[in-house]
Amino acid sequence: MQAKLQAIKQELRRSMHQPIPQQGRWLQRVVTGYFNYHAVPTNSSTLTAFLFHVTNLWRRTLRQRSQKDWTTWERIKRLADDWLPKPRILHPWPARRFAVRHPRWEKLWGGRRRLWHLHRPYEPMEVAPWPKSMISAEA
Repeated sequence: MQAKLQAIKQELRRSMHQPIPQQGRWLQRVVTGYFNYHAVPTNSSTLTAFLFHVTNLWRRTLRQRSQKDWTTWERIKRLADDWLPKPRILHPWPARRFAVRHPRWEKLWGGRRRLWHLHRPYEPMEVAPWPKSMISAEA
């Protein structure tokens, strides 16, 4: 997160005197992309912290535009609410995300309901997933 915040800080410093809507659109794209990648379950506090740090960087950049700037937290909060997305979890839990029955497994194991990689070692398997000829020592 620190590397991304440093990159945002440098780009905000470079585009300091551009209009606020242009900065807002750019920040919106950057924060949306970050959220799209990092919005996994149990990561909401990190997303909220990232949004806070980006808002703070934007506030500091806007305050450096002029000696007479009166950019308050209330104003930057309104700007952030208008331009930046709210953090939310976009990806499901891994158990739901990877719970896929691939047709290749059906062909490989002959359509058996119980797959070998899901076998629990403390439970006996009813049927071995491979023929006895594969495990014989004669080969």
